[in-house]
Amino acid sequence: KVIIMTDADVDGSHIMTLILTFFYRHMNELVEKGHVYVATPPLYRLQKGKQINYVYSDPEKDKVVAEMGEKVGIQRYKGLGEMNPKQLWETTMDPNERKLKQVTVEDAVAADQMFTILMGDEVEPRRAFIEKHAKDVVNLDV
Repeated sequence: KVIIMTDADVDGSHIMTLILTFFYRHMNELVEKGHVYVATPPLYRLQKGKQINYVYSDPEKDKVVAEMGEKVGIQRYKGLGEMNPKQLWETTMDPNERKLKQVTVEDAVAADQMFTILMGDEVEPRRAFIEKHAKDVVNLDV
């Protein structure tokens, strides 16, 4: 297995797109045979007393916080480096607990197309993409 592990934020998604494009263009057989996976690190750690929940999206966070009640400690992970080694093992590296998504050829093709739009030589597709999606941006990491 080849496991790609990036931050759960926008930068991590960008890096994952670059890596998937590399595998699709230069090591396509690994993708075709189902050997490439993406690890899914949590975005938040929620704690109330000794109860700890790791969640992977903002809607999931809101739901779990509501279930846990008041005085929930919320830690947002900007990146994998903000986790201590134990947390990283428990959430993203432990083979018994981690969440892996097997990359399909369709996933790699989509990454390659996105890479071509955003990083290619043609300006017009990139400008059209930005204009189409600019209002959808929620978390901009600058």
